[in-house]
Amino acid sequence: MNKEKRLAIFSRLAEAIPEPVTELNYHSTFELLIAVVLSAQSTDKGVNKATAKLFPVANTPQAIFDLGEAGLKDYIKTIGLYNTKGANIIKLCRRLLDHFNGIVPQTREELESLAGVGRKTANVILNTAFGQPVMAVDTHIFRVSNRTKIASGKNVLEVEDKLVKHVPKQYMLDAHHLLILHGRYTCIARKPRCGSCVIEDLCEFKKKVYAD
Repeated sequence: MNKEKRLAIFSRLAEAIPEPVTELNYHSTFELLIAVVLSAQSTDKGVNKATAKLFPVANTPQAIFDLGEAGLKDYIKTIGLYNTKGANIIKLCRRLLDHFNGIVPQTREELESLAGVGRKTANVILNTAFGQPVMAVDTHIFRVSNRTKIASGKNVLEVEDKLVKHVPKQYMLDAHHLLILHGRYTCIARKPRCGSCVIEDLCEFKKKVYAD
């Protein structure tokens, strides 16, 4: 795909999605970090239901650490993999308190030193909280990038590298959420809504789907 087509694609997506922001609810960088950790293999809607009860009670590293694993799990038990996530979050909070004065760090290396935080989660925090031009590739972005041919790749890292290289600079900060929201509501997994897609004529997906 050439540079001009990519520019046109992101221009249309930006016009169609004027507020490209996360659908996770949060009021601080720490709350965002916890929400993103909880969102792995879970829906944003499900995470928001849990954090709506958790954050009014505990929304700082010390407060969540003081809940302990058992106390935390009472709030997040409706979320998939809550046992593992709960254990990781307690460890995460302890490390923030011991090594970062309770403040979420602003580098990928430091973020990835936190329990439950991998490259994707770190990139989400760097992009969404700190405005860094990085790309977190989830299942939606991986699918949209490969279908459209914006950035084809056999694995997440390949797609990430190509997106960072080829996304027009003026859209780099918003590209993560533009692609996620497009994948979540239009370019869905099983039956993409090609007939109502704003980039249908620019997309290079060969098996387009149209309503009867």
